[in-house]
Amino acid sequence: SFPTRRSSDLLLRIKYNNSTYKIKLNLIGKVQLKNILMATIAAIKSNISIKDIFKVIPRIKSVNGRFEKIGKIKNNSKVILDYAHTPDALKTCLKNLKEQFPGKKISLVFGCGGNRDKTKRPKMAHIASQLSTQAIFTSDNPRTENPDTILEEMEVGGSAENLKKTITISDRRQAIKTACKFSETGDILLIAGKGHENYQEINGERFHFDDLVEVKKYFNLLKK
Repeated sequence: SFPTRRSSDLLLRIKYNNSTYKIKLNLIGKVQLKNILMATIAAIKSNISIKDIFKVIPRIKSVNGRFEKIGKIKNNSKVILDYAHTPDALKTCLKNLKEQFPGKKISLVFGCGGNRDKTKRPKMAHIASQLSTQAIFTSDNPRTENPDTILEEMEVGGSAENLKKTITISDRRQAIKTACKFSETGDILLIAGKGHENYQEINGERFHFDDLVEVKKYFNLLKK
């Protein structure tokens, strides 16, 4: 099995019992293929008809906040939410997007949580500045830490050259608004770190905040 590119769609080709099936996936990211294949194997082992399996696969949607394509934008841009909050997870997201959408501008909005492993902050900033076209460093869940201090520790991870394509906006709402505002035709926007979470934890308190809701404020989303 392997993905192919046709108008940036993710396609899966499976050979089973001397027949080849081509399936268009309504998913983002090559990493999703492993999930589809494991589910297919489990369904076959459960004696479900292969035709029924392949009929359902194109209708499968991503889990909330996990490489979730949140809407089709009028200018053919794509916005993806992901829970990635570690260096490896962020790298996987960006590499998957670069592979599936070669040549496209990839913007990134992300932050690092407070009261957690501080060593990953410059690492994630380095990955962001290397693999995205433009990155906006912002707040995640600062918890009891000063958000500006977290951002300063992130900025250490980028070289002087790469930091030229990064912006620091502490307020996450404003960061998302800025990224949406400057998204152009065909661009990819990845908003990482919180995924399905609908809150921000600041000074020990949780305040309602949803990346999905914020994006919808600034983009006129069409039906999927």
